[in-house]
Amino acid sequence: MGKKKSMNVTLAPDYRPSKKEKFMNPEMTEYFRMKLLAWRKELLNESDETLQHLQEGGIQEPDIADRASIETDRSLELRTRDRARKLISKIDEALERIERGEYGYCEETSEPISLSRLEVRPIATLSIEAQERHERMEKTHRDD
Repeated sequence: MGKKKSMNVTLAPDYRPSKKEKFMNPEMTEYFRMKLLAWRKELLNESDETLQHLQEGGIQEPDIADRASIETDRSLELRTRDRARKLISKIDEALERIERGEYGYCEETSEPISLSRLEVRPIATLSIEAQERHERMEKTHRDD
């Protein structure tokens, strides 16, 4: 952990990270980098579509129920766009961790985060155990 990763890696089209290989070797790191970049691109495309839709003009509907429905849709689109913006920020942070050679390791324990967790949530910064501990602490403080 901690050494900068080289990004001159070509992956086989069917490559999938495996527990049998060294954790965060160059291929595995590149796999997650590509996964993060694809997710980021997808979010940006969706965000652009949402923005175009929102800019398509004001509400022309004379019917109050139709206007309310359109306003609700716009509100939902804005919330979706805000969620995408936050995700893009987390993706950028994950890409920076890859650059620093820190990607895939728990911020609390420095232990490797499981591959299955990273597959599902490539922006994860905590191992399952640390995440559960974190959530228990939050719940305890919320209940006070």
